[in-house]
Amino acid sequence: MTPAVPLPRPLLTLPAEVGDLMDHTPESAYAHLRDTHPRWFLSPPGDGAIGIMRWPMAEGRVLHRDEERMVLKDPVVLPDGRHARRLRLIGARPEPPVAVLPLLDGDVVLVDRFRHAVRTWQWEILRASGIRDVADTDNAARQLHDQLGTAATELIGLGEVHLDPAILAEAVSLYAARIGAVGDPEHGSGIRRVCTVAFAEAEQMALAGGITDAVTITTLFRARQAGLPGGV
Repeated sequence: MTPAVPLPRPLLTLPAEVGDLMDHTPESAYAHLRDTHPRWFLSPPGDGAIGIMRWPMAEGRVLHRDEERMVLKDPVVLPDGRHARRLRLIGARPEPPVAVLPLLDGDVVLVDRFRHAVRTWQWEILRASGIRDVADTDNAARQLHDQLGTAATELIGLGEVHLDPAILAEAVSLYAARIGAVGDPEHGSGIRRVCTVAFAEAEQMALAGGITDAVTITTLFRARQAGLPGGV
C-alpha cells in the first residue's frame, strides 16, 4: 500500500470544520469536503452542466487551504462526455466578502489601493472579507470604520456579484453607504490615498479605464440603477 503523502503546511493546518483527517492527503481532504459540504459539488438539473466525478471513478484534490480560501482541483465530465480537471477557488469563510461604495454628499469616495495579484495600484471602493457570525450590514459598517475612519448614516443593499464564475465560487455582497465625513485611511491594507469625485466622474473613470476593478464598476452601475446618489 502506498504510504500517505504529507500535505504542504497550509493543508496541514486545515480548520476544524474540514475535519481531523486520518491520512492527511489532498485526496482525503477533498473527500471530507465533499461529504460535509455537498452543496459545493451539486450539478443543476438538465443537460449541458459540467458534472463532478466521484470516487471510485476519480477523486479531486485540495491543492491549498488557508484562512481565506481553498483551491480545489475537481475531476469533471464535460457536456460532450470528455473527462477533465478544473480548478476552483472557494471562500473558506461562511460569510461572503462585502464591498461598500461610500457616498459623501452624493460624491463617490475612492481609495487608491495596491493589489498584489496584478502588482499595480487600483482605484476602488472598499472591500474586505466577512467576519464569522457577523451580519453583512455589520461587516459593511466595520469596513467604513476600519478602512476609512468613518461611519454610515445609511446603508443600502445592492445585491451580490460573482467576480469570475469561471474559477471563483464566492459572491461579493454590495452596499452603498452615505457618510458624513472621511477619516484617516488604513494604510496597512495597501491604501495610499483617498479621493472624492462626482458620481458621473467615477462612472467616466470606469468607462475610460481609470477604474478597472470589476466590483467597483458593478457597484457604480447598481447604485445608478437604484437611483443613487440622489435617492433610492
